[in-house]
Formats: sequence, structure tokens, C-alpha cells
Amino acid sequence: MRSNRLIGITLGSLCLMLLLSACTSSAVAPAPVGTTEQQAVIQFVAAEYSSSTKPLLEKLVRNFMRENPSITVELQVVNWDLIDGVYTSMISEGHPPDLLNMNMYARFGHDDLLNNMDDLISDDLKNKLSPHLSKLDRIQGKQYAIPYVATIRKLYYEHNLFEQAGITRSPQTWSQLTQDAIKLKAIGAYGFGVDLTDNEIPAYLSYFFFGAGGGWMKNGKWDINSPQNVAGLTYLKQLYTQGLTDPEPTVTIRDEKQRILGDGQLGMMISGNYFASVTEREFPNTAWGNGAIPVKDGQPPMNFGVQDVMLSFKTDHTNREALSTFLDYLYNDENYEEMIRQEGMIPVTTTVASKLSLEDPIMEADIQRLESAYFYPLQQPEWGDIMALTRKMGNAILYNGVSPQAALNQVQQYAERQQTLYQIPTQ
Repeated sequence: MRSNRLIGITLGSLCLMLLLSACTSSAVAPAPVGTTEQQAVIQFVAAEYSSSTKPLLEKLVRNFMRENPSITVELQVVNWDLIDGVYTSMISEGHPPDLLNMNMYARFGHDDLLNNMDDLISDDLKNKLSPHLSKLDRIQGKQYAIPYVATIRKLYYEHNLFEQAGITRSPQTWSQLTQDAIKLKAIGAYGFGVDLTDNEIPAYLSYFFFGAGGGWMKNGKWDINSPQNVAGLTYLKQLYTQGLTDPEPTVTIRDEKQRILGDGQLGMMISGNYFASVTEREFPNTAWGNGAIPVKDGQPPMNFGVQDVMLSFKTDHTNREALSTFLDYLYNDENYEEMIRQEGMIPVTTTVASKLSLEDPIMEADIQRLESAYFYPLQQPEWGDIMALTRKMGNAILYNGVSPQAALNQVQQYAERQQTLYQIPTQ
């Protein structure tokens, strides 16, 4: 669930230095005259999902500090391409963020860097978080993170191009996907959008691993070079070599592909729920539809879900009461619903999920799909390392003559090595 517009802004740090007495930033409310209560500081690093993320969170932080003048929230909204470097630098300098919105957590938990979220969040917040998603953020009884947003991935298509190409329904199988891509190519359109840029490679591998009957793990062990996964990656590469994809899978990011589809040049691509909000905002006249992710012929239909999480690092100024107060505010129904609507995500709180389900049967169905969806192996501490390695695979596989089998063998060997390292007790 990533965007690629660069936004990184820190709110409140100048105000803290001036003890809030001479702050002119609109993002910080001035402290009441005569306040002697010690100021609590929360450093919050948030990922940027769209152009709405920064102003939305700035407003939320501004309102929160106005209502809670004894708490300063220093906000950074960071592009997904840069966020790894930002929090890694903060950790290496000994000043990790108090809150981080990210797509992994287990390696930090393994290194004992995280607060137990059960010790931070209120009972009210804990009780309204999705039990299914919260379980994915818990290891051996410890709640290392809590869900923040979720999506269900689907195949989205441009209806007018389908009509011109004589395609009557969304493809359900790989053979149908191939046939439809051929028809789209024949009318001068790109058939199937493939995103093998850094951020989306793990997602596209997942679509075709699970679609072939494989996956990332089996019986607690990495199973990346399984015959099923090799078949999935081989098929994906064949689509490219046959000219049935967009021309630059390792260059054109997901957001750009959505614009190409919205502009009527691309027939199909896989994306998340945010596709609707982004496309309708930027291309309001686009006629589009969606269907399930195609799977290998003979395989049952499958759902793939993604969740991003909120985690809290242990710091030398951790203030549990302040963090709990801010998290309650971040997830309260009014604020959280506004964010979900703006970003086009699936809510992870049962209260907002119930409300939106009553309004939209598609949302209701997607929330139910999360219950049976495949997810990334978030509970594996080595998952972040494996994601980093797969980001280097796109060019090697498509352009440098590396076979799918050889590429997946390399990732498998690395995953096994990293899993062994993380199993060694730390001193």
C-alpha cells in the first residue's frame, strides 16, 4: 500500500525548542499561559499513501495538540521509497520514533526494540481492532504491532478497452488473462500492467505464487523455490517476453500504471482498494471494473490481502499515557473514518468497518475476504530482509537472463540463512 509522491515534513520540533511560547506554526496549538506540566513528546513517522496523507495527518495532529496541550507530536510524513532510510537512520542514531506506520515489525520485535502494544493501547481501542488482523501482529503472545489499514488486491480493468477488444468479463485464469492481453494488444493497448519496481515486487510475486498453488512458506519453513512458485514466476516472465504487459515493468510504478489505465492506454492491472479513490479523483470519466486475481488453470480462486501496521519503539522518553491518548485519538471513529475514506483503504476497526459495510456492499464483501486472504509472512523476523532482496530481482529476471528457477533458488538460500540467524538467541 504505497505511494510515490515525495513528502516528508516534521511538525512541532521547533515549537518544542521554544517551549511552545513563540510558536507560529499552524500545526501546533500554543500552551496555556502558566502551564507547568512536563511536556510529553511523541515522534510519529507515517508513510505517505496519497496526496491526502500529509494534510490529513497535519490537521489531526494540530487538533490533537490543541486538545492535549501537554503532548507534542512531531510528525514526519515520508514517501514509501524513503521511509526505510528514515527510520533506519533514526534507530542507528539511538533515537527511534515513538510511533512508526510501516508494513513489517517482526525483526524489531526480535531485537527487543518495540513496546508491547497491549501495554499502550486502551481497552476500548483493543476491543475494536480486527481480531483477525491483530493476530497477524502478535508473536508468542506479545502484541508487537497493531493493524492500521488494509486492502484486498484485485484485477482492475478499463471497461471501454474491454468492450473494443470484445472481452466480456474479467479473466479468472491465467489462460484467460493471456487471451485477453492478446486481444488488448491487437487494438493497440497495453494488455496487463506488471509492477516489478522496488515496492511492488513482493506483491506481484505473491499474486503468482499463491495463484499457482504455492506461497512463501510451508510448515514453518521458507518454500520460495517450490515448483509452484517457479511456475508462477515463469508465467509472469512469459507475459512480458510475449509483449503482453506494459513495456517497462521495472520502471513504471503502480500509481503511474493506474494513470495509464485511467488514460485509456492500459487494459488490466492488479491493485488495492485505493484504486477506486485515486482513479475517480484523477480520471473521473474512466469506466472501470474489477474482478478476482487470475489464478493458474485448475487452481481455486484466492484472495490476497495486505495490512500496514502501527508499532512503537522503546525510547528514552517513552510516555505510555501520552501514546495511549494519541492512539485513541488517531483511531477514534470520526478521525479514522475520514482517513479511510480519503485514502480508499479497508478499515481495521470493527466500528468503522460496520458503518461502511452498511453503506457499501463492496466494502462489506472485501472486509469478509480479508478473513480468508493470504498475507505476507509478517510474523517472520527475516521477512524484511527477504523483501529487500526481492527488490533487486526485477531487472535480473526480465533483462539479464536469470531464470525464474535460479532467481528463486537464490532467494530461498538467503531466506534459509536469515531464518537460522534470527533463531540464534541474542545475548
